[in-house]
Amino acid sequence: MSLKMLLCLLLFTILGSVKANNKQPHIILIVADDLGWNDVSFHGSGQIPTPNIDQLAYEGVILSNYYVQHICTPTRSALLTGRHPIHTGLFHGTIGGANPYGLRPNETTIAEHLRTLGYSNHIVGKWHLGHFAEEYLPMQRGFDTAFGYYLGKEDYFEHTSDLHADNKLLWGFDFHKNGRVYKPVFGQYSTEIFTEQAENIIRDHVNSTKPLFLYLPYQAVHSGNPDQILQAPQKYIDRFPDIGDDDRQIFAAMVSALDDGVGNVTRTLKSTGLYENSVIIFTTDNGGPANGFDGNCASNEPLRGSKHTLWEGGVRGVGLVNSPLLKKPGRVSKELIHVCDWFPTIYQLAGGDDRNLKNIYGMNQWDTVSSGKQSPRVEILHNIDTVGNYSALRKGDYKLVVNSFKPNDWNDWYPTKGKQKVNPDQRATRVECLPKPDNATTNCQPFKAPCLFNVKHDPCEYYNIADSHPEIVSELKSRLDEILPTVVPAANVDADLNADPKLHGGNWVPWIKLQQDTNNIRV
Repeated sequence: MSLKMLLCLLLFTILGSVKANNKQPHIILIVADDLGWNDVSFHGSGQIPTPNIDQLAYEGVILSNYYVQHICTPTRSALLTGRHPIHTGLFHGTIGGANPYGLRPNETTIAEHLRTLGYSNHIVGKWHLGHFAEEYLPMQRGFDTAFGYYLGKEDYFEHTSDLHADNKLLWGFDFHKNGRVYKPVFGQYSTEIFTEQAENIIRDHVNSTKPLFLYLPYQAVHSGNPDQILQAPQKYIDRFPDIGDDDRQIFAAMVSALDDGVGNVTRTLKSTGLYENSVIIFTTDNGGPANGFDGNCASNEPLRGSKHTLWEGGVRGVGLVNSPLLKKPGRVSKELIHVCDWFPTIYQLAGGDDRNLKNIYGMNQWDTVSSGKQSPRVEILHNIDTVGNYSALRKGDYKLVVNSFKPNDWNDWYPTKGKQKVNPDQRATRVECLPKPDNATTNCQPFKAPCLFNVKHDPCEYYNIADSHPEIVSELKSRLDEILPTVVPAANVDADLNADPKLHGGNWVPWIKLQQDTNNIRV
């Protein structure tokens, strides 16, 4: 072989390698609903094994300083837009089935951005960002296909959802495929059908020339309807005969089904060859509903509080990233990351330039996750709720809590229900608490005065150090005051009984045509 031919071959090999390395990755974004800190075994739980999620965690990057919003709708809006809920109006409460508001159409979703970059976009699971008008549905927000439900909760088998509005019970079927009511799933367990649909999408994508974006927000492990709050197939319940608490046993079964689903999706990615160029992001949407919140029994132990609070148990989230593209896998990241950060991170991974994204709260964290570089984020605004008059901000190691969800409501530390088992896995990322003082429940009353915690050294929020560090309290309070004028009005709109499924064939569907009915609707 001549030197010229050898040089040409070498150049071709280098260019081919560069091209391969620049290939747009498949993005698999998996969201668990209401999964608590202590509900996965890679955080040290011995009660509920989660081997498939654990494998992704241990072989990828565990996010130990990762934060989400305190409830469903705010987190989902942040995840899909990169904008803080205080700037989309979705910071107060969640969207009920009869509430005519949602993520406004002028907010650009990550799916819409990825479409411009050539991606094939699919959502499988829960939407919960508004469905009162067609313009608010997933198929109008950048997704090529949509399979799942619109509301915040429903029966896991029947896929019906009920709620009370103006002293009236509204009840109906809520499952849709590509914008149309889809009844064949009746009687099938949602975790299993979402997994099956996700696997089908992955298999069907093998011969596609487009990169894949699969948004997989599971129903698990959210509460169902009031008559059947916790639901799982008996085969999963039978896995946990020794827990000793009926509700926690069913909850464990729900987590186990979720874990199996994640494992099946991962194996399908690998068997089809897509995994080698995929990035898997796994996150909860908020902390677990502990101690009977919504009739549920998730565990955030040893963190303080429950879902719907700004304590660490409400906002420090289960999160991980797994990918062959990670430069330094197999480690724990202690860097600050917020759920808004996935938006610019995914956009940059997909071939976009995150510097072109305007008016977002998120920051590109790929170098932090992949290479272990320092996070560009130094603070996280947990929330400023101008309706409920409560807020919390973390800056560096310090967290300021001003007011709380409600005085004396979900502000405690709640032990995990049922019998415990020791998890001997030394790889588990455990939270280590300081010794709990006798006055832990009384030294902080945020509805009377702001509380300050050093959450790096005191992640369990035992020691209110506001009195000894007034200068830090002043600094963080000033920062909240600086942000306050940027908060937009809450988007919330009262329930509209025209949403009643009885008026729409027994189904939860859009009931307002915006071009005709915008006089009294905030959109």
